[in-house]
Amino acid sequence: MRTEADMLVSVIIPTRDRAGLVMRAVASVLAQTHGALDVLVVDDGSTDDTQDRLVRLDDSRVRLLRHDRPRGVSAARNAGLAAARGDYLALLDSDDTWLPTKVERLLAFARANDYAICQNQEIWMRDGKRVNPGRDQRKMAGDFFEAALVRCLVSPSSVLFSREFVEAVGTFDETLPACEDYDLWLRALLRYPVGLLDEWLTVRYGGRPDQLSEAFIGMDLFRIRSMAKLLGRSDLTAWHRDCIRKELQRKAAVYVRGCLKNDRPEEAGRVRELVAGALAAGEP
Repeated sequence: MRTEADMLVSVIIPTRDRAGLVMRAVASVLAQTHGALDVLVVDDGSTDDTQDRLVRLDDSRVRLLRHDRPRGVSAARNAGLAAARGDYLALLDSDDTWLPTKVERLLAFARANDYAICQNQEIWMRDGKRVNPGRDQRKMAGDFFEAALVRCLVSPSSVLFSREFVEAVGTFDETLPACEDYDLWLRALLRYPVGLLDEWLTVRYGGRPDQLSEAFIGMDLFRIRSMAKLLGRSDLTAWHRDCIRKELQRKAAVYVRGCLKNDRPEEAGRVRELVAGALAAGEP
């Protein structure tokens, strides 16, 4: 009979032009107290020495997948998911790190409570100093679909899920250049509660100019696109549909006002048209 220690956990780390940071991330994975690891680093078209550094690693648990040209974080994560061999899968952004007991503790928590998906608390760092997340950014447990429509409440670098979870929920939407995790967690919450291990096992570093949250202005556009797509699903309950419609209309109104204020009437028109079509298609 297999024990918890025998459970293979695949860790998917997408990266691009972050040679020093990704090596720090990989080192934090290889230092885990859980030894059964399948570490997939997906190099999304780096032009620095990421590949050279990774191939010099003397650890059979690490595999390098490479895209010849940048395809985006969703495609990179999906490539890792497709190649993963683990019973469970975990994600780690290349600029974040894990504490040594992260996998051991979260895997035990998931199995003890029969969670298909769970996450742990995070330590937030900015400019070398620890910062506290705002009240509205605190992690939640259970079925928090309505709250998750407002903002992303699951963190990629803190999550662990089963292989069956991926088969049921699907992978990341490669048409979304950002908020791809928001989109996946909404689909997840239609099926599963999210477990929360109240332990600080992930270190999340913010404030870098190459992070998606810094690269895109108006991130709500991608959340609007995600919700518009979600409304087309046939398996929504009336309550889910009502929640999506309300938050879609609220976010769209704010986004459109911003477009008009910044003299972008064409963009405002495109979003209005997208939302109107989604609301009409989503009528029961």
